[in-house]
Amino acid sequence: MSKKKVTVIPGDGIGPECVNSAVDIINATGVQIDWIERHAGERVFAQGIASGVPQDTIDSINETRLVLKGPLGTPVGYGEKSANVTLRKLFETFANIRPVRELPGVVTPYSGRGIDLVVVRENVEDLYAGIEHMQTPDVAQCLKLISAKGSEKIIRLAFEFARSEGRKSVACATKSNIMKLTEGELKRTFERIAPEYPEIESWHVIIDNCAHQLVKKPEQFDVIVTTNMNGDIISDLTSALVGGLGFAPSANLGSGIAIFEAVHGSAPKYAGKNVINPTAVVLSGVMMLKYMGEFEAAEAVEHAVLVTLEQGNLMGDVVGYDKGVSTSDYTKKIIGNLGKRSSAYTVRKAKPIQFPTISRNQVFRRANTKEIVGGDIFVESALPPAELGPSLESIAADSPLRLKMISNRGTKVYPDGNANIDCVSHHRCRFVHRDGLSVSFADVINLARKINETHEVCHVERLLRIDGADGFTKAQGED
Repeated sequence: MSKKKVTVIPGDGIGPECVNSAVDIINATGVQIDWIERHAGERVFAQGIASGVPQDTIDSINETRLVLKGPLGTPVGYGEKSANVTLRKLFETFANIRPVRELPGVVTPYSGRGIDLVVVRENVEDLYAGIEHMQTPDVAQCLKLISAKGSEKIIRLAFEFARSEGRKSVACATKSNIMKLTEGELKRTFERIAPEYPEIESWHVIIDNCAHQLVKKPEQFDVIVTTNMNGDIISDLTSALVGGLGFAPSANLGSGIAIFEAVHGSAPKYAGKNVINPTAVVLSGVMMLKYMGEFEAAEAVEHAVLVTLEQGNLMGDVVGYDKGVSTSDYTKKIIGNLGKRSSAYTVRKAKPIQFPTISRNQVFRRANTKEIVGGDIFVESALPPAELGPSLESIAADSPLRLKMISNRGTKVYPDGNANIDCVSHHRCRFVHRDGLSVSFADVINLARKINETHEVCHVERLLRIDGADGFTKAQGED
């Protein structure tokens, strides 16, 4: 039988110790893997490669389409985005799967409550697209991008993952009560797709209530699907419920590619001391084995970890670094327990995930009608709204557009300004047609150019009406 090729990236800090542990345990199962070692992270940044990912690593991943990696450090002062983010972006791993479960011997305030849940996090969109601009010297902007395609892919994958593990429910967590267009896109997609999976219970929860409920009654959750930033935050919360990041594995899944890694960082102060807990990377290896279809080996490793913990072999992050077993001894004990089964803890029977079949060329939504009804012209100005407003009205006197209102950080401040608002230099100035008609983008741009002769324009947005519905939100206090 030919060996399956896997790119292995040892990583930085404690990474090599954790990855070596996982590799030794997987090899001991008898699964035939050709481990191809490549590098990324700090040592690559130090070579002057700004992405932290060299070409030979990219080439290897393109060949194997399967990666087991340790945590990567991102040095301060040189390099660009983190190498972790670069890998996820380069290979479009749109889904981040982060399971947590109660483990024997790892005592937490939640022990005995049967926590066994998974956070499915969208992995390439949202604020983490990293599109930021300084709008003024003291106001920064980050674009939150949520697409129909991205939402459909992550929602379908969440349900398919639930099916693959025999899970009973999927909750969608968003902040759609505030961000009705962006977070609302995920919620609406979830509600449209959920009926296709009638055997799985589904419900929506506001993300802050989700965090509240995770602390109050975490056992009510099975699978939680959410946007990128929300998922990043609540998955760290969920790992704390079961003992910490040392027990938190993850998978980054794309179309025909998968990167498996621990959630935790490189913890350089513990590197080389043979004290670090490799469980998160070992369990990431279990997820990789399932992805490969090696379900028997995956089950064997998971049971061996459970038995090893049941025997009282606890690491320093649980009992103190002067009392815990060493990384190497912990690894040997897991290998020695292969073939044994936990009597008190179950292991889920898994089957292959059916990935969403969504074409790159698929168009998710076409508008029957689309019109521009105005424009938001963002102006940098130290003038108070009571002075800026009349100035803009005078400038726009000969334009088909009129000033409807000015808002500052989302709250209307002109006309009928709110004296409670402490304005910054960044003003959203909303212009609409004087007679309520549609306008051209040229009308908006021409007005922006004219305004820029007197005030500094820093940004322009069209106000779209799509199929009769406003494609923009109103400011607080705007009629």
